[in-house]
Amino acid sequence: MQVLYIAFIVVLLDQVSKLSIREWMILHESVPVIPGFFHITYILNRGAAFGILENQQWLFMVIAVILFLLYGIFRKRIPNDFIVHCGVGMLLGGAFGNALDRGLHGAVTDFFDFRIWPVFNIADIGIVVGVCLLLWYSWTQGSEK
Repeated sequence: MQVLYIAFIVVLLDQVSKLSIREWMILHESVPVIPGFFHITYILNRGAAFGILENQQWLFMVIAVILFLLYGIFRKRIPNDFIVHCGVGMLLGGAFGNALDRGLHGAVTDFFDFRIWPVFNIADIGIVVGVCLLLWYSWTQGSEK
């Protein structure tokens, strides 16, 4: 159940932040927070990371559904470890947050803009951090055996 709580928190933070951006900004508007380094920039992403596979919404929706199905099938086999629960929860929350955007708005709202990296959102952070936590767990558990 800890996994689903973490996923819920990621989805909640993600959706509230995206709603705020859509309500308070105009598409393609960019507000400098640290000029030249970090801006809040409202864009719509119809693809995956870096905009690849643009307009393949159905593919990303299917991947999100598959992730939840796999969690449902394998949840009893998931190690009872806080790092694993955080990783799986963040991954599921991020996938679901972006899937909600695709289903409700036809594109993912992105807004964190570091100027040297593609614009991203909280769901993306959840996915990346979740995968990194799972990789970290796998790496550290492998070295202990």
